[in-house]
Amino acid sequence: MKDKVRRGGGKNQAKNDATILTHGKGAAGNKPDEDTSFPVKIQGAGVESFELQVHGFWLVQDVIMTLLSKDEVCPRSSLSLALAGAALDPHTELQSFKGLKPGAILRLVEEPYTAHSVRVHLARVLELLRAFGPQDALREGRSPSILETLTHTQTPELLDGKSLKQSLSNTKTELVSQDGAPPEYLLPGSSERLLTALLPHSSQPEAPRYLRDLSLSCWNPPPGHRKLQGDFLYITVVTMEGRRCDITSCPKGFFHNRSTEELFDFRPVQSSPVCHCFTDLLCHISPAFKQTFTTIKTRHILPPVEVLPTPYHTLSWLGPPCVSRIHKNTFSRLGVDEQPASQAPDWNEELQAARDLPQGSLEERLRREKALLQVNSAFVRAVMQGAETVIDGLLEPVNGNPADPAFLWGGLFMSQCGASALFGGERGRRAVQRLELKGVQAYSDLEGIQGLHTLPTAIVDYKGVRLSAQGLAPGLEGSEQDQETPTRGLLYGVNARPQESAHRRQLLELLAYTAKALSLQRTVVVGPNSSNQTSLFTSVDAKGLLGADGRYYILDVFRSFPADANFCPEAEEETVAGEDEKKKSSEKAKRKKGCEKRGWPENYQTDSGLPQSFPHSLCRLRPEMVQAFIQHKHTQFALHVKDTLDKNGGFEECATACDSRATNAVRDACRKVGSISDIIFEMRFNPNVFSSGVSFPASENASVKLQEKLLREAAALIITHQIPAFVDYCLKSNEAPVDGVTLKQALHHRGINLRYLGHVIKAISKSEHKERLRHIMRLVIGEIFIRSTKRVFNSFLQGVDVPSLSTAISHFLCCLLVPHFTPTPAVEESKKKSRRRGRGAGTSESMPWSTLTGPDLWNLVCQDAAETYNISDSLGSGPNHLVEHYGLQKLSLLREFCLKTGIQLRLKDYILDNQNKAPIGPDDVLNIFPVVKHIHMPTVDASKAYRAALTSIEKGLLDQAYERLKEAAYLFGRVCDDLHPEAGYCNSLLAKVAFTQGKAAEARSIQLKAVVISERVLGFDHPNTIQQYALLATYLYAGGEINLAQKCLLRARLLMLTVHGEDHPYTATLDSCLGLVLTGDPAGQFLKNALRLYTSFFGPTSVHTALTQHLLAQWMCSQGDYRSAMTHEKEALTAFTSLFGKDHTQTLCSTEFLCTITKQAVKVERTLRQTGAESTEQTVECLTPTTETILEQMVLVTGIRKIGHSDRLQEYKQKHQELKAAVRKEVESEMNREKSTDQETGCEKEVKNGENPAVESKTEGQQEQPVEESSVESATVVSANGHVVEPTECEDKTEIGGCDSEDSDKAAEAKIVNGETENKAEAEESETSAPTGVKSSTANGEMKSEAKVDEMKSGSDEINGATNGDLDITATPPVLKRTWAEIVA
Repeated sequence: MKDKVRRGGGKNQAKNDATILTHGKGAAGNKPDEDTSFPVKIQGAGVESFELQVHGFWLVQDVIMTLLSKDEVCPRSSLSLALAGAALDPHTELQSFKGLKPGAILRLVEEPYTAHSVRVHLARVLELLRAFGPQDALREGRSPSILETLTHTQTPELLDGKSLKQSLSNTKTELVSQDGAPPEYLLPGSSERLLTALLPHSSQPEAPRYLRDLSLSCWNPPPGHRKLQGDFLYITVVTMEGRRCDITSCPKGFFHNRSTEELFDFRPVQSSPVCHCFTDLLCHISPAFKQTFTTIKTRHILPPVEVLPTPYHTLSWLGPPCVSRIHKNTFSRLGVDEQPASQAPDWNEELQAARDLPQGSLEERLRREKALLQVNSAFVRAVMQGAETVIDGLLEPVNGNPADPAFLWGGLFMSQCGASALFGGERGRRAVQRLELKGVQAYSDLEGIQGLHTLPTAIVDYKGVRLSAQGLAPGLEGSEQDQETPTRGLLYGVNARPQESAHRRQLLELLAYTAKALSLQRTVVVGPNSSNQTSLFTSVDAKGLLGADGRYYILDVFRSFPADANFCPEAEEETVAGEDEKKKSSEKAKRKKGCEKRGWPENYQTDSGLPQSFPHSLCRLRPEMVQAFIQHKHTQFALHVKDTLDKNGGFEECATACDSRATNAVRDACRKVGSISDIIFEMRFNPNVFSSGVSFPASENASVKLQEKLLREAAALIITHQIPAFVDYCLKSNEAPVDGVTLKQALHHRGINLRYLGHVIKAISKSEHKERLRHIMRLVIGEIFIRSTKRVFNSFLQGVDVPSLSTAISHFLCCLLVPHFTPTPAVEESKKKSRRRGRGAGTSESMPWSTLTGPDLWNLVCQDAAETYNISDSLGSGPNHLVEHYGLQKLSLLREFCLKTGIQLRLKDYILDNQNKAPIGPDDVLNIFPVVKHIHMPTVDASKAYRAALTSIEKGLLDQAYERLKEAAYLFGRVCDDLHPEAGYCNSLLAKVAFTQGKAAEARSIQLKAVVISERVLGFDHPNTIQQYALLATYLYAGGEINLAQKCLLRARLLMLTVHGEDHPYTATLDSCLGLVLTGDPAGQFLKNALRLYTSFFGPTSVHTALTQHLLAQWMCSQGDYRSAMTHEKEALTAFTSLFGKDHTQTLCSTEFLCTITKQAVKVERTLRQTGAESTEQTVECLTPTTETILEQMVLVTGIRKIGHSDRLQEYKQKHQELKAAVRKEVESEMNREKSTDQETGCEKEVKNGENPAVESKTEGQQEQPVEESSVESATVVSANGHVVEPTECEDKTEIGGCDSEDSDKAAEAKIVNGETENKAEAEESETSAPTGVKSSTANGEMKSEAKVDEMKSGSDEINGATNGDLDITATPPVLKRTWAEIVA
């Protein structure tokens, strides 16, 4: 397994190096000068001499891994390198060898095989002989890449008869017909959904057959006396000539022995050589193999990103259409992939050893992150295999508890975490497993902490059962005597014995540091004995132990996050008691004061119906919500300080005075917002408040009451702020969530748990724009329906025996999707099948699951939805209600259900509206795969470079952003072989920046990789894949590949129709692009449909609608219909005028285009009057847009660039130059008066870093020149009809570099610190709603806290913005702040 991972890393290493050599310096900013590449010559081991580019920082083993992936060397293995006859140490860097210079000769040396390495070599040979394709990925349940099949074209001359017949039989599923028109099922208004078109047949020719059979010999394993002489394996080969040969593997290689089926003879055949490579011996034995083997060098080679295995399993819910044809595996009987059970790895030791790797240099950090990813991905694969082994009944439990069986398999400890009535039974048990994983993730993500460890953890759902898998904790392996010693074992927790030791003190220091990082408050709880009080830095369940390996571990962290007071029984009980008290009082003021005192807003309980009970008692706030609440409290803190200072003379007076007014203002604000400190703003939360089974001593009453109030305020913020903000985002964005996965991401990004889906429905229902939010309502209803169905399905599967699984699953799906489905009794069906097979009458008893009907299932789902999400009649009486009332597609529901449960269906077109026949049969259920949730390993340096690029884009420094994105892409490739979601986002953004800078060809190649990454890592039908296809179509069109651009857009529309349907804003985006790249009537159909969708979602005066009106007018001009074109262009002009004003460039361009249409219409009308109606076709002249105009419009439609909201760049430049001159004069006079060297150095440094664009020094021209060039030339925003719209001063908040007029006023402030004037430009690095100008010179800790909160929020916003595709590249010079004039004055 490790050898496979290393082999893949070597291949990707060579790919990354080639990328760096192609693009120049790559990550030159992070690599030292000695890390430049140079060529060396490779010879020996029977390969032809060739050159290889290497880097000085490479280890020798990295060079070997790279060589093993080369075509000249593959499939050879067990090789070493020698320089001038001296062997090279594999763990030594190349730059340490003095004789290794450019052009040096490195010789490959064949090393003797071991019992393990010979199996690795055979696995490499099999990997070479196999031809993996999309069908193989589907068979294994992995998401395939369709891009290569979509873009690769075959000529009929190259197709054999079978392939030609197959291609002719699939013309219906082709995206573009012979005449260039799209198929009917992709046209607007079509209700036909073809699943067979989602996964087209691969255009690659079938792989040739090299051998008839390859397997272990019947004489294997070698007898004892042959083992002593070095025999490892005996292999039987049947060549294409029909010759049977037995082969012996030994330390020197392979040779042909004299054994037959009846006689064992270990002696080699007289003419047989001993070959170090297995394929060399096969070429000697079989001429047919030798002839066919030479074709491997000429066959089409896929890029590494399509070949390398993904770190984690990405489920494909569709399988191959015909399993019987692809199930045969010629080489499966060789058994080289099987590992003995005795080689169970110690997952915890491997993970901790990877974490303990050095992190001093960039190269060391990259190796550490790569090792962590490799270990975690191997751990997740083992968890999947272990879950199948355990749940399929192939393993006996190690304990005697049938209610909570525990299993040991492959170094894993797997259990169900027995259900506890304290947490809510089965629902509570699953919540414990899920929250434990989140807690482990939180502690693992803490940067800068060394010494505190967590176990490798994952949870897996398989066949309705959820298992928790962990590595074995070393502290639990010692004997009882070892556990009694205070130097090892349990050192921390409510059940830990009171003890004092250096180990315990060190552990407490680590826990105190993590508590600060996680915003957890130190608290005291009463132990189980009622007299023992324990001080905790964590939740009450957490345990800290010192393992046998000398490392500190923290376990049971499932309650590490604060409780959600909206769903806490304790909060509800206190509220009820409070209501009883209010009934005794008739004064309204007292009721309001009591409500605010407890933390709930006024009338909150009446309006929201919260707090309420929940099926389990483990409802916790998400970490995103905790950070949002801290930011909210910081805003309140700043307002309190500002108000207090204003009452006492203002900020400047209080800051410069030597009294306590500023300090008192900070203290008062800290007390009001609930800060744990009275001198700095610091918010912490008690995770044990509102937790079942936890009691506090009387000394903690005041603190607990304050924490209860804070948690109520945080819970109320979800309803009053976070959900309305989410609804407002969906109302304005055309890239709103498309399916359940993106809906979940959007909600979690704002800290909203999925248990609030019912409240999201209420918010949408109360909105005045309810109709414009119908796509979000559709998604929320569908998500509620699928999640409730999944819980019913988990219980349903527990009563199904193994032979009936496929039948039961198909029965459940039919009951779910077909209204009033009543299946044929199982007894009659089994009798029919048995008679056909001649096996008698079959079973006489029906299974319990077979009695389930459609209405029964629907009642169970509705009951679960009402209990969980507090909705009653929203789901209606059947699936048809969801289709008719909300516009949900049954196919979309089927896809969501399969992805959540791991079910894989056969690829075919299902007719889900047929009530007379079951649409899904037992043979259509191909498999059910484990669904794993695991820890995500960090990519620190790559993510930092990526975030730095986002910051550069916000500032308009596109050249700098381009270099940083290239660096981030290089680092992602080094760590994760590019197969990572963030690597896909990075490549997509890099393609955008490259395209914006005029590098269309480079953008195309990068975007091709981004599409493949999205297909393989996220899924072939993931919404992000749809967006990546649309962007790729733009770059393809820029390069003149119009047919491929059409295919990509039609592919994106096909995926969009399958995942969601036609009624979505992003469908309008795709239709607008299709209307631009297509010709004739289909283009008009797509544009009209886009206009209809945009009008219904955003109204007639939105930018999207106005732009589509212009595109439709442009198309009608190309058809000669000037009268209709004038109507649409008038609507566009009206919208542009209302949005931007009469003097905006876009409005002027629309006016000019309308005048052109009018003149042309008058000309045509005059011509018709003169020549008559008979010559209409000859006289009508058509206005056809140029290719450049169409490309510019596609850039606008896809959101690569956006139309600005103002056109005052020239005024901005003039004002900017005037202020620069004034500030320069002021600074020069200031510097002449002050001779301090420190101040001069600080000023120059400030100017150089670009933090204050008003101050200019000698280096200012060098720093500012690329800003102006990129803003004027590279990042101009184009208008709808090809005219250039210059970058604007203030744009919409969703754009990069955008700002509000109010925010621009507040973005810079003049602050007096220790008598010196300091400019502070806020909102450049992060976006905050706290009023600026409210700072205290005495509260240094508060400043640090604010910076920390802003930085955390900034990083989260940037990453999630890139994930959701919200980033729009609009390079703009730094926004001019009005406070500059005040500073100059």
